[in-house]
Amino acid sequence: MAAQTAARLVRALEEVLGGPVPLRVRAWDRSEAGPPGGPVLVVRHRRALRRLLWKPGELGLVRAWVAGELDIEGDLYEALGRLAGQVWERPAAPAPPLPRRLESRFGLGRELLALAGPLPPPPPPREEVRGRTGLRHTLRRDRRAVSHHYDVGNDFYAQVLGPSMVYSCAYWDGSAYGDAYGDAGGRPVMTLEEAQEAKLDLVCRKLALEPGQRLLDVGCGWGSLVLHAAREYGVTAVGVTLSREQAGLARKRVAEAGLADRIDIRVQDYREVGDGPYDAVSSIGMAEHVGAARYRLYADRLYALLRPGGRLLNHQIARRPEPDEEKYRMDPFIDAYVFPDGELSPVGRTVTLLERAGFEVRDLESIREHYALTLRRWVANLEADLPRAARLAGPGRARVWRLYMAACALAFERNEIGVNQILAVRTPGSGVSGLPLRTRDWRG
Repeated sequence: MAAQTAARLVRALEEVLGGPVPLRVRAWDRSEAGPPGGPVLVVRHRRALRRLLWKPGELGLVRAWVAGELDIEGDLYEALGRLAGQVWERPAAPAPPLPRRLESRFGLGRELLALAGPLPPPPPPREEVRGRTGLRHTLRRDRRAVSHHYDVGNDFYAQVLGPSMVYSCAYWDGSAYGDAYGDAGGRPVMTLEEAQEAKLDLVCRKLALEPGQRLLDVGCGWGSLVLHAAREYGVTAVGVTLSREQAGLARKRVAEAGLADRIDIRVQDYREVGDGPYDAVSSIGMAEHVGAARYRLYADRLYALLRPGGRLLNHQIARRPEPDEEKYRMDPFIDAYVFPDGELSPVGRTVTLLERAGFEVRDLESIREHYALTLRRWVANLEADLPRAARLAGPGRARVWRLYMAACALAFERNEIGVNQILAVRTPGSGVSGLPLRTRDWRG
């Protein structure tokens, strides 16, 4: 009977997923079934099935993954690619009562229940965000959401991001996209650190930074952009973040660089900044936290903080438009474990709201493929020493980040999401934008 466990499991999972299981499956008793070759889905404990019974689809599987009850042997990217159509894009399941629903909807409901063992399901792993109350994107709730994502240990992020400590997509040479891992001999075409420095410099050139100007970096992270701008372009800079751990390390880096007299790092919400005007504002990978309901306020606030003729560089992940925008919901895994209350918008909506705030949008550059390459490098950094990552941030958190970054890399590669740099100007009444006639001249 034990030898049939995996075969029974595959049949039951096919009923739950509504299609064939695209991976070979190994059950907790070491029995195997399913298509040979390729990655193997390892079900380490029957508790994983109890999670799936109560949360069919993505969230149930993710909870089992975070708890270590599910694993992948082999190529994680290939496994996620095979699962994409059956799990990640399926709609959420209806509400309980679940046993009766299984009995009516799935012919093997009883068998899955028998394999799963006693109900009810175990509680979600502790890394899941809980207890969210009140309106989204208030100052207090945003602080808590940002803390969940970023205050997990600077050493953990240093392992993932590398020495650059930049947590947004790098900017790669054109030749680098041909092979994510290097040239024909396996040698890196461009290091992650080189590509991140290229991105920081691109932002500075688009903003046309000059000595003596004031730069505001909204969502400054660990201070990499303000450090680059002060050191290479001679500006004075203010960086704001809601993460105390980020701010602590950013201030340390600023002091070590001897730039404390020109860079101010604050734990502050963008809505609380009141010392404008600035010559330039950068927002790199921060606007995803703002929320659709608050985006016009965000755009209005940044417009007000700029002097006439000042420039905004808004670097933001974008999703594809939904047929019914009212039904858009953030991915349940990312909302529960990664970016609580995060929201993505189509790039067209972002441009519209910036223009309604008064900005003149002068340039939009899609760098989607660049983020896919960056994420693959981050995953490689994490996988280079998974035991250390688990010690630094906890086993569940390390598993969350590995799954999240690998899945996002595939989403960027498949054009399911994108990322764009939008250059906008607070053009004065004279109509003189201050930009060159050939805007792409900033590439050098």
